[in-house]
Amino acid sequence: MQVSSRHHLRSDAIDDLTASLADALGVDIEGDTFELVELDNTAFDIVLVDGEKLVASVDDEPFLTVEGANEYPPQRGLVTVDAGAIEFVSNGADVMRPGIVEIDDRITAGDLVAIAEETHGKTLAVGRAQTDSDDMLGDAGKVVDSIHHVGDDLYEFSV
Repeated sequence: MQVSSRHHLRSDAIDDLTASLADALGVDIEGDTFELVELDNTAFDIVLVDGEKLVASVDDEPFLTVEGANEYPPQRGLVTVDAGAIEFVSNGADVMRPGIVEIDDRITAGDLVAIAEETHGKTLAVGRAQTDSDDMLGDAGKVVDSIHHVGDDLYEFSV
């Protein structure tokens, strides 16, 4: 991943970003500096908060990175998977219905979601919901496409 540009966000852009994350996830991101890092040939850009890659912009929609979601655990937009799904989700697999144990009932198809494991509540991945929350439980089928996970290029990227 190559950086194409870096610049600090203006205060109004920071307000928009933090308000969007508060609305979508119920988190209040705080920091002294917010820096947009635009990347070449990726589906996302990164926002560094006090130098930490806590936020990614996915298709111009801000969302927490795995690191960000572990620092600021989402109160909304969360899909929780069982222990059997941890290895798969951590390696970038999409989320399947049988592995889900808990869902935020406000999720709609197309929403970005954080995917956490049930034992410790740690976020393993970020994905895009393919169905509404009321259709996520069941015996078979993919319901969340993985976008970013522990150990991927974004997770390992450093500026």
